[in-house]
Amino acid sequence: MKIKKAEAQNQNFEASLAALEKIVRELERGELPLEKSLELFERGVRLSRECQERLQEAERRIEVLLQRDGEGRASVFGALGGEDFDATTTTGNAKDDAEDDESVF
Repeated sequence: MKIKKAEAQNQNFEASLAALEKIVRELERGELPLEKSLELFERGVRLSRECQERLQEAERRIEVLLQRDGEGRASVFGALGGEDFDATTTTGNAKDDAEDDESVF
């Protein structure tokens, strides 16, 4: 299921970020031997890159969802291959709108 996958990725991001914050705190104390500091620094760099990649992926997904149509309107459905909802084309009359509706519902 897509929702569970997104939740798992979010938890992974949160866990990675928490681990990175812990590493930073340990390194800032300056009480670790050089080798341990280097190990933690390397792990921190990896975690930082992973978090950055996840953030960039989220940004790309948002950009796709918010693509603009030719008239500058947000085009969520256009990005997904459907038609945009245009409030200016509705009559405000439920009967008229229902007659214009070509959906199967």
